[in-house]
Amino acid sequence: MINRIYQIIEVAKDDDVLSKIYDIIMMITIILSIIPLCFYKQSHIFLLLDKITVSIFIVDYFLRIITADEEKKRGVISYFLYPFKPIALIDLLAIIPSFIPINSAFKALKMLRLCRTFRLFKAIRYSKNIHIIVNVFKHEKDQLITVFALAVIYIFTTALIAFQVEPKTFGTFFKAIYWSTVSLTTVGYGDIYPLSDIGRFISMLSSFAGIAIVALPAGIIVAGYQESLKEEKK
Repeated sequence: MINRIYQIIEVAKDDDVLSKIYDIIMMITIILSIIPLCFYKQSHIFLLLDKITVSIFIVDYFLRIITADEEKKRGVISYFLYPFKPIALIDLLAIIPSFIPINSAFKALKMLRLCRTFRLFKAIRYSKNIHIIVNVFKHEKDQLITVFALAVIYIFTTALIAFQVEPKTFGTFFKAIYWSTVSLTTVGYGDIYPLSDIGRFISMLSSFAGIAIVALPAGIIVAGYQESLKEEKK
């Protein structure tokens, strides 16, 4: 019985109808739970919708706890380790905010209601394609980390140079980091920009470098995704 529940709540296999239905229901629930977050004013309908969707999330969380030992068969320890998994923490953060009173005297607690946005990340569980992408990140993590490290080093280098060249434009090092990041990603919001010729030259180099650095991880992910699709078909 427990094993069958585990099979149903996991990502649907091609021949498991109940698992597919469960995934569809959970995806619809996630979408419905996000709707109230798109409005500042919370009506009674939104509050009711939140209660219904959270109730479904609680049932899902409970089912995953009682089937925690089905994946690796570690015994009792599986039930204690499961709540600390990243995806389990996301599930918990998606549930807890709904139990915080709206008129709570502790206004700081209201900030926790923002955690409801974590419900979007719950979709990772119920999409086969998202699972493939997650696996691609796992398999290509060394290359992606290398590219990320290269980007970070370049951002800090250009920020340091700009910070020294134009102290008036970049009053703090954080502003220089911000400018360097948006320049590297070729976004360039235009709210902070260098005024000297050297600063502008650095900005030009940063934009050209950004095209290459941003393209690298995209190519790695696409290649890994295509490879994973081929393996799935086999």
